[in-house]
Amino acid sequence: MPEYYFDHIHLRSLNPIKTAEFYTQNFGAKLVSSRDTGDGRASAKLDLKGVTILIGQVKEGEPVGLHHFGIRTDKLEESVATMKEKGLKFTQDIRQVRPDFKMSFLTAPENVSIELQEGQF
Repeated sequence: MPEYYFDHIHLRSLNPIKTAEFYTQNFGAKLVSSRDTGDGRASAKLDLKGVTILIGQVKEGEPVGLHHFGIRTDKLEESVATMKEKGLKFTQDIRQVRPDFKMSFLTAPENVSIELQEGQF
């Protein structure tokens, strides 16, 4: 049986660096990294006492706020197959991102998006 672990929260923001400052200044989160994603957008990664908060930049008019949260498993293929058998809706099939990281997305009740992943981002 697969094991499951909370992995991260992924936020979308018009200004990821400013949003990251909110979490560092008010909650003591530590800035792990920030970068320009190469298309004129920025991103930030925070650590809030072991909880990873990823913040990606969106263009004006795109939705902001909580995009999804991540759950890590040790057996992604088995997990996805079992969940599909139960009728869960997947919005993205398994995608190999790197040799040590693969992910899939499913929709939970209330239209909550979950990234189910094997390996760490």
